[in-house]
This record gives sequence, C-alpha cells and structure tokens, in this order.
Amino acid sequence: MTATWVYLISTVALGLASCAIFRVRTRREHTERGRLSVASSILELVLCLLYAAVPYIYNPPCWPWVWACTPWATEAWAAAGYVLIAVGALIAFGSMIWLGLRRSFGQHVGELVQSGPYRFSRNPQGVGGTLLVAGIAVLWPSWFALGWAVLWLVMFHAMVLSEEEHLRRVFGEDFLRYRRQVGRYIGRHTPRDEPRAPAPPEQNGLIRSE
Repeated sequence: MTATWVYLISTVALGLASCAIFRVRTRREHTERGRLSVASSILELVLCLLYAAVPYIYNPPCWPWVWACTPWATEAWAAAGYVLIAVGALIAFGSMIWLGLRRSFGQHVGELVQSGPYRFSRNPQGVGGTLLVAGIAVLWPSWFALGWAVLWLVMFHAMVLSEEEHLRRVFGEDFLRYRRQVGRYIGRHTPRDEPRAPAPPEQNGLIRSE
C-alpha cells in the first residue's frame, strides 16, 4: 500500500471518528451527564494524538530543515512557519492552562469563563491549534498538508458545535450574552452565531383564542 493510500484512509477514518466522538458520544454525555466521562476524555485525547501523528506519513525524511528539502523555500519562509507553530502552541496551551485542565477535558463545568484569551475568542484553544497546523502546512506545503489542515477544521468545528450546545443549556442567557459579544473563533460575533428566536404563536399554528 502506498503512502498516498495510507494517508487517504487514515484521514477519512479520523474524520469519521471525530464526528462519531464529538457529535454523537460527547454530545449525548453532555446532555445526560452534564460533563464527559473519563473514557470520553481519553478518546478525545487519543484522537488528537492520532491526528498529530498523521504528518509523519507525508513529511520528507529531512523535514526538520525545510529549506534543504524544498530548494525554492527561503529561510524566511521557514521562519514564518516556525513562528506560526510557536504562536499557535502558546495560544492553545496557554488557553488550556487559563481555563483549567479539567474543564479543557470536559471533566468540570464551573463558571462561564470570559476573561483572558476568552475575551477575544470563545474558542482560543482551537484558534491556537489552527495556527499551529497552518505553520506545519507552511513548512511542508503539499496536497497532503492541505488535506491535513482541512481535517483539523472538520474535527475542531465538530467539537465546538457540541460544546456550544452544552454551554447554552448550562449557562442559558449568560452564554447567549457572551456569544453576542465575542466571536466563535475570533473578533465580534457574526449574525449566524445568533440563536434563532422562536416563531410567534400565529406562525406555529397555535393561535390563542381570546
């Protein structure tokens, strides 16, 4: 089996697994238990570790020295990739520490955190992870790297959707107010982030008699 087929099979499998874990298992546990079980937290960690291992399928043998592997790439180009990786790691792991490891792994809810990096993004861990992934793709540009980056977006967005449903149930109006102030990923909110208002009784066919 060629590396291309191994890559395709592994990425499709990870994409399907992420949907099953984030949009089915964790979503159900958030609804029934209010937090994740230890088993689900471990599954999420394993999924992330498997995702991190995927680049080794397509990285060239001399990947630590990108300008030696790709003659067209300059040292400045490589430096940009390393900067993205460093900044992304700082934001992602710094946000985890700020939020707390137990909350980051879904083991504890506590209060709604809106301070620190969460003033600028409702999901700073994912924003940092995206920068990290982008940095790796910049260092080793290829169709494989592009597919890997897209896979990250699919996995991360699936996780965010389930977490937001959970936070809306737990914190109610506090979370709705927070989402009106801060964007899902960065900056201000967008109209698509707004929850749908319930239709008036007349539109639901529930016209009250006076």
